[in-house]
Amino acid sequence: MSGRVYRVVQFGLGPIGQELAKLAIERRSYQLVGAIDIDPTKVGRDVGELIGLGQPVGVVVRADAEAVLAETRPDCVLHATGSYLDRVFPQLELAVRLGCNVVSTCEELAFPAAGHPELAARLDALAREHGVTVLGTGVNPGYVMDTLPLFFSGVAQAVTAVRVERIQNASTRRRPLQEKIGSGKTIEEFQELVAAGTVRHVGLRESAYLLAAGLGWTIEHYEERIEPVLAERRIVTQYFTVEPGRVCGVDQLGRAFVAGEERITLHLRMYLDADPAYDRVRLEGPTPLELVIPGGLQGDRATTAIALNAVPRVVEHAPGLVTMADLPLVTARN
Repeated sequence: MSGRVYRVVQFGLGPIGQELAKLAIERRSYQLVGAIDIDPTKVGRDVGELIGLGQPVGVVVRADAEAVLAETRPDCVLHATGSYLDRVFPQLELAVRLGCNVVSTCEELAFPAAGHPELAARLDALAREHGVTVLGTGVNPGYVMDTLPLFFSGVAQAVTAVRVERIQNASTRRRPLQEKIGSGKTIEEFQELVAAGTVRHVGLRESAYLLAAGLGWTIEHYEERIEPVLAERRIVTQYFTVEPGRVCGVDQLGRAFVAGEERITLHLRMYLDADPAYDRVRLEGPTPLELVIPGGLQGDRATTAIALNAVPRVVEHAPGLVTMADLPLVTARN
């Protein structure tokens, strides 16, 4: 890896995609060679102007993904267009068919066999056929509730259960996330959106299955529940004003059962003005272990960091669809 510069294309220039592009431009181990987005307000603009660098970088946003990838032939595509694998699959398929490695922030791609086994098998076969590697990652899923506990388990004599708690202050996050947690909705509106699948954190299931696979466990049953967090006072963020009694976030719990016992518990509370915020990993066993990150990992910054940092490992890995548990240790690179 030493001294190599990785040529990357940014596919998707929403808030996360823009942060990814900015990070790639700032880091000397990477070169941004292309940018793709279908938003007409972004197409034709220099990426440097779009992301607020104050100067052009010589890369113009284009809508024709096939043309960009065919012309630039990047070492890796940084993909950030959506959370659901079935919706973004055609984009991933295109990149793979054109011989591109892919690192995607699609949450369901973190462990796609959990929710889309057929699509996962197709993507794996396609990646092997074209000699490239595909990874889904981010802070959650991809790190704090799965990869971090797995790495932490390396110093445990034995692990009988994994409990992860993540409390995030959503006031510091991007607008789409504040929308996704139901900010400002009534309880009834929140429940309707939950039923429609539009208000929820995507990825608890994927984290549970990734954890189980890494620990050699087989999940017999997985269940999830989601409830609203209600504002106790008036909350004002950059994007929303939430009155008392209205929804200001989500309380989501994922539980995985192995051999008849609840062996994996993933508890996410993501709401406006959460205080204190933290990430806690607890490994149960003969010698229980606990790891706490005060303040918690800031989701957007951590997601873009781990996605970009994973590029060298993905480029150098054997072809196929992989998870974070398959890769050597991902570390920061300048």
